[in-house]
Amino acid sequence: MRMHEVKTEADKQAFIQVAVDLYKNDPNWIRPLDKDINEVFDPEKNKFIKRGGEYIRWLLMDDHNKPVGRVAAFVNKQYKNEQPTGGVGFFECINDQASANYIFDHCKEWLQAHGMEAMDGPINFGERDRWWGLVVDGFYAPLYGMNYNPPYYVQLFENYGFKTYFNQVCFALKVKDRLDEKFYQRHALISQDPNYKAVMIKKSQIEKFARDFTYIYNKAWAGHGGGKSLEEKTVQKMFKTMKPVMDEHLTWFVYYKDEPIAMWVNLPDLNQYFKHLNGQFGLLQKLKFVLLQKFGKCSRFVGLVFGIIPEFQGKGVDAYMIMEGANVIQPMMKYDDYEMQWIGDFNPKMINIAESLGTFRSRTLSTYRYLFDRTKEFKRHPMV
Repeated sequence: MRMHEVKTEADKQAFIQVAVDLYKNDPNWIRPLDKDINEVFDPEKNKFIKRGGEYIRWLLMDDHNKPVGRVAAFVNKQYKNEQPTGGVGFFECINDQASANYIFDHCKEWLQAHGMEAMDGPINFGERDRWWGLVVDGFYAPLYGMNYNPPYYVQLFENYGFKTYFNQVCFALKVKDRLDEKFYQRHALISQDPNYKAVMIKKSQIEKFARDFTYIYNKAWAGHGGGKSLEEKTVQKMFKTMKPVMDEHLTWFVYYKDEPIAMWVNLPDLNQYFKHLNGQFGLLQKLKFVLLQKFGKCSRFVGLVFGIIPEFQGKGVDAYMIMEGANVIQPMMKYDDYEMQWIGDFNPKMINIAESLGTFRSRTLSTYRYLFDRTKEFKRHPMV
């Protein structure tokens, strides 16, 4: 076997095809859009490359010169850890430990040559909201932008020596189910105060809501547990990208005396549309996507972000906002399931909030870490 560096357009297509071949008999796998994968490694699309990040991609070729695995290794200079830590991601491999070890050894050597002392994986060369973690429980159709893998990948990583740095827990519930009684009580109490107002997002005012999101996010998260501030221009761009796929009924903001204090951002699960596009998103696929949105069935929506500014935490604002949303979403009977994007097990406060909704743990992914110095003490992600 040998590792072949991805350089040409044919190599890039082969990088995509490895996954297509490996999962061709797996009914749960949903092929990601090719463009979403390619944009991770596009200097014009990935800001972390512009900021000095480096990467390499390989194909694992067998003795017959057939691709049987793939991986990317990268150094993200914005990724801060106890020791210089690189990343490995977009890993795919046949069920063979020797092949996986061969892949991981090449990643280790390349990252060591770039000054790294550890590697995390499988992670994204970018933000944590996509392609982050290995599925260790809940091997069914993934949400949009979520990794999916066969169960044997767990052994491939752990047998090599990777250890769990943190677990990523997803929570779900049935939309029609009645929430815990305390939500109704807290909602009734806050509703008596006319200073509180819950507002459904409006696409016609997308810039205003992007501005309010930035304010709430930065007050609620920046500087907390290693969080970082978001620039308004970044959020404006993100909201404009989301606008065509938004369902206005799913995203809510709360204001106190007209000042933004809380937000709950959800989207339809786009994978329920994209699974029909075979990874392509050209003109014909975009037309098909629009038709699927209008006439197709999307039975699940996904929780992306939930936040309350510190001054209003612990006052029941979460229950008020969720009930305001539920009073609109439940009667629509459009969605059957709700699933939250993952919460790290290092954040027990947010996990408690998720569990208080009456959810169940729908799936778990793990972010693994491998220390190059095998005598160094392994530490899990610090609690927040």
